[in-house]
Amino acid sequence: MEKAVILGAGSWGSALGILLGRKGHRVSIWDYKKDRADAIEAARENTRYLPQVKFPETVHVTGEAEGLLKGIQYVIFSVPSQKLREVVRKFSGQISDRTILVNTAKGIEILSGMRLSEVMKDEILGKYHRNIVVLSGPTHAEEVAVGLPSAIVAAGDPAKAKKVQRLLNSDRFRIYINDDIIGVELGAAVKNCLAIGAGITDGLGFGDNTKAALITRGIAEMIRYGKALGAKETTFSGLSGIGDLVVTCTSRHSRNRHVGELLGKGEKIEQILSRMIMVAEGVPTVKAIYESAKKLGVSMPLVNGIYDVIYNNVDPRNVVEGLMRRSTKEEFYEKKG
Repeated sequence: MEKAVILGAGSWGSALGILLGRKGHRVSIWDYKKDRADAIEAARENTRYLPQVKFPETVHVTGEAEGLLKGIQYVIFSVPSQKLREVVRKFSGQISDRTILVNTAKGIEILSGMRLSEVMKDEILGKYHRNIVVLSGPTHAEEVAVGLPSAIVAAGDPAKAKKVQRLLNSDRFRIYINDDIIGVELGAAVKNCLAIGAGITDGLGFGDNTKAALITRGIAEMIRYGKALGAKETTFSGLSGIGDLVVTCTSRHSRNRHVGELLGKGEKIEQILSRMIMVAEGVPTVKAIYESAKKLGVSMPLVNGIYDVIYNNVDPRNVVEGLMRRSTKEEFYEKKG
């Protein structure tokens, strides 16, 4: 039996806590609001995000941070990407060389342009950076929590990733490992942006052909961007690339696809976000990737179009028309020289 702490009592943090509890592990889930933590603990379920899914007996929710990580080997960060730095900083003094740090957030930090493992490394001053493992893949919390079969990838130093694999793997939750942490993180970040685009096509009333084209050409953009930053191309054909992209672009559970659908129907981003109780990571991430790709000189027309809809208030139909009227080219083009 292992002990683990999950920092973040949202849908994914709660789902992972339930998964670990069902395996018999002892789990503490931390929420930064003590009154909310107390309410979840009293109800023995997260009524806000995962109603009617009860926590196992070995899972407890707390709002107390002091000494929370003492003697804990596995610490799972399950907070929004733009809040990760703040939470790592809060708990950095409790981290030791035996602590395995698992990040589940997907995105790029806007202010620094850093991948999230880089944010974590920055806040722990480079210490224990080989202990950072990224968990990513096509796994909606709502389905994991009720035990629907799912598969995901743990990326990082192979020895540490294998420990996370052993911790989480079950007959309903299959873990693969990958040493390409750059590719896994970038695939997760880009797919959230593209999922907004997929939602826009739904909101505009387009069909399967349009979405299939967006997903396929989106993978091409994901690969170009990832390779420019040192990722392995093969990673994007895996769970954290095409796997996560497909599920996020098509699922009713996808927050990013939902945001895009409302944009396609003519709503403004401020209106949409004001009504949401969960975070759509693609909204801030599309800004970070748009700016990064410009600096790198990487062609990402889909990401650019999604950025224009969100941040420049461009009509989505005009964006689609512009994409369809671009100059013709080969499907697979390798730059020579």
